[in-house]
Amino acid sequence: MAPNKKNGVPDRWTDYTSLGKRIPGTRFIAFKVPLKQSFRRHLSESEVFGPFDLVRLLEKERQQLGLIIDLTFTTRYYRAEDLPDTLYYMKIFTAGHEVPNDATILSFKKAVRHFLHDNASNDKLIGVHCTHGLNRTGYLICRYLIDVDGMMPQKAINLFNESRGHSIERQNYLQDLTTGPKRSNNGMDEPDQEPVRGLANLALNEAPSHQRELNNYNQRSYERHRDNREDFFPFHQRNSMPRFGPPEHQSFRPPPFTHPPPERRSYYPNQSLSGFHCSPSNQYPPPFPSYRFGEPYHHPYLPAPEPTRPPGSHRKHRHRYRKDKTHR
Repeated sequence: MAPNKKNGVPDRWTDYTSLGKRIPGTRFIAFKVPLKQSFRRHLSESEVFGPFDLVRLLEKERQQLGLIIDLTFTTRYYRAEDLPDTLYYMKIFTAGHEVPNDATILSFKKAVRHFLHDNASNDKLIGVHCTHGLNRTGYLICRYLIDVDGMMPQKAINLFNESRGHSIERQNYLQDLTTGPKRSNNGMDEPDQEPVRGLANLALNEAPSHQRELNNYNQRSYERHRDNREDFFPFHQRNSMPRFGPPEHQSFRPPPFTHPPPERRSYYPNQSLSGFHCSPSNQYPPPFPSYRFGEPYHHPYLPAPEPTRPPGSHRKHRHRYRKDKTHR
């Protein structure tokens, strides 16, 4: 299946092998960029290569990957959330088609030196990739072997080409490796960033390989909604829409009265410098006849008034046609 720009698969990505071999005498292993779950529908079954496929291929060769150094200049292929939680991930943005600058080279050296120091007691590998796992990947690995390990340039290039299964293509990279000056290693022991651990759970991926990343995607979606929901249970059901909450308590309050002007304050005997006195015997100034249709005004902080209709035989009969016990 030929990739194109519409489906997002990198150009010529399927022309290269997914994974190379471990470079002898080092911890390096090169591979092309693994693609997350959403790219699978654009590839055939034999072309699929994702983060969990990478781990599975290395397990077949009895190799364990400890760190992935991502040299691509984008984050759309995958993120740390798509990696197993047994891996560590570091992103070094490296532009393509041009020789990396000294800051990028030093960042790569720091990442490798920091990992080797923390994993001196094991044999975990350092996975390095760019888009195709060839030009930028090969240049930085060879640059580390030349500058730090003291390897001859041509020997480092041949060693990488044999292990990757493809040769470095760009001549500006090869010319800088063979004839360019060595880069400084000052400050290499001081890491400038810490690697990030993968967030996908391997325990939930005991299903077949083509369902592993989908299970982790569903689990992350569930946890995201679970952490954002509110503790509100309308009608004895959990509210799954976090932007809705319980309604606020609504109580009727009379509209506020503005302060009268200074020349008219003598007309309000219950007014002081701090405002109106609100007590059972001293209320607001006479309010409007009614605040609701058909309901008399009642101060919310006072007890309900007593009935004003006097009892007795002089009260109006409840039925206007019934003036005695007999109905006509």
